[in-house]
Amino acid sequence: MSAVLPAAPLAAPGTRLLGPRGWIAVAAATLVIAVGVPVLNLALPAGHPLHFSDYFVSLTGKILCYAICALAMDLIWGYTGILSLGHGLFFALGGYAMGMYLMRQIGREGQYQSDLPDFMVFLDWKALPWHWALSDSFAAQMLLVVAVPGLLAFVFGWFAFRSRIKGVYFSIITQALTFAAMLLFFRNETGFGGNNGFTDFKRILGIPIATSEMRVALCVITGLVLIGFFLMSRAIVTSKYGRVLQAIRDAESRVMFTGYDPVAYKLSIWTLSAMMCGVAGALYVPQVGIINPSEMSPAASIEIAIWAAVGGRATLIGPIIGAVFVNGAKSWFTVAFPEFWLFFLGALFIAVTLFLPNGLVGLWAQLRRRGRERR
Repeated sequence: MSAVLPAAPLAAPGTRLLGPRGWIAVAAATLVIAVGVPVLNLALPAGHPLHFSDYFVSLTGKILCYAICALAMDLIWGYTGILSLGHGLFFALGGYAMGMYLMRQIGREGQYQSDLPDFMVFLDWKALPWHWALSDSFAAQMLLVVAVPGLLAFVFGWFAFRSRIKGVYFSIITQALTFAAMLLFFRNETGFGGNNGFTDFKRILGIPIATSEMRVALCVITGLVLIGFFLMSRAIVTSKYGRVLQAIRDAESRVMFTGYDPVAYKLSIWTLSAMMCGVAGALYVPQVGIINPSEMSPAASIEIAIWAAVGGRATLIGPIIGAVFVNGAKSWFTVAFPEFWLFFLGALFIAVTLFLPNGLVGLWAQLRRRGRERR
């Protein structure tokens, strides 16, 4: 599956982080996120034609979280040639770490008015399990947001890459890993809410979540994190380190003969990608209001790969566009034609594979090239 789409050329030595147009685009995106969204939602009244409703603020924040996952996928699939079908696991682990903190923030406002989360009271638990020991500390849980996905990815990648597992075999193993984790989290005795997961959040850092101001703040933070990750990813792929990653993608055996250790490079970018997904999951949970084992389903991980493929691999901006396009279409299709959404998604991926091997970004570049030739 890693060879479905053609590889992009290696970045030239000395490539700038961004050109003038790129920096203008980043500045414009930052302005829209940091100023446009708050003004359109908070400053304009609900009846105004330009008012950005709370629903669309939450939807935008959710899609931006997905875009972070697509960007993380591009680093390992587009630039390193590693197709993961288990990134939904890292996303969910970050979400559960945030969810544990949010559950503790409920306090005695739950249904059972107990210091324990409601699901623990329902299961007749008398005390918090050991892995909830730091759940009332925001700083500790934010550390776990990146530490848990990163550690799991590092350990898994250490054994997989040293064993030279690659291609479709690696993809299948990652999918098996996320499926096993999903079954584990479905069990009530693990202390993660079982089938229902975590929900009914009240506040974060003592501030109520269900307010327009908090929704806007979370959306803005998510957008700024996405822009920060994009710039970080751009710096990576234009560096010597990034060129080695792309060389591994195109000819790993030749990289080994030149004296580089592909395992170290693959393991480091794989771990970083997992940590990015963990951050996305942590930002996702307070905006959506729930986290449960369904986020670990194999289908969720496959969708992340689809976003990257639809937008265009090895472009960084392409997977972001793909995530926005696919999830925007999903939001519309699931309301207008709910029974046809999965057929649309499948047809979209097939069409991109057959007719748009470089994704939407590749199509745009092709149209621009044709326009210049006609002139």
